[in-house]
Amino acid sequence: MKKIYIVGAGGFGRELLQWIKDINRAKPTWEIGGFLDDRPEALKGFGCDYNVVGSISDWRPSEDEEFALALANPLEKERVSGYMKAKGAVFASVIHPTAILTGFSCHGEGLVMFPYSKLSVNSRAGDFVTILSSGIGHDVEIGDYSTVSGACSILRNVKIGRRVFLAANAVIANGVTIGDDAYIGLGSIVIKDVQAGQKTFGSPARVLPS
Repeated sequence: MKKIYIVGAGGFGRELLQWIKDINRAKPTWEIGGFLDDRPEALKGFGCDYNVVGSISDWRPSEDEEFALALANPLEKERVSGYMKAKGAVFASVIHPTAILTGFSCHGEGLVMFPYSKLSVNSRAGDFVTILSSGIGHDVEIGDYSTVSGACSILRNVKIGRRVFLAANAVIANGVTIGDDAYIGLGSIVIKDVQAGQKTFGSPARVLPS
């Protein structure tokens, strides 16, 4: 059994620790090693039964270790995962036992799926995609490093680019394409394509001035 270290000791990291514990209760999978964070006091003031055991910048991965990326910001996900993979790190996919991942959906490295999230048939999530208790419909593509926050609804045949952030309660209509590095604001209902780098907000969603 390999050791798993959670990269990032913020609120997301503490949640991810719980999901790893839930996975281990369903089927022993990892020995939990603790957190890596460049802020040694990141857990101060929070109830937690594991500690920050080292920094991201100084850690040297070994063959008996895996890592779980607990970052939501797409640019930070790309930066930190790239930095650690260059040192030989292997990132696990952390898929909660209550999540639905069908036999005809697929994903890359480092997928995180929170409780009751869904990746439906013939949908694909790239590397380091995070799905926080949201439903992804059929025939959807989600690019590398993108984050789907809680209570989002992604309908069928949607294409989401790389490094996209969907804030909580966003709804993406059938057939919509969202370009790389776009930001979809809290509660937005997106009914038409969003270009790369655009920020949207509202119902229906409108592009915010840059």
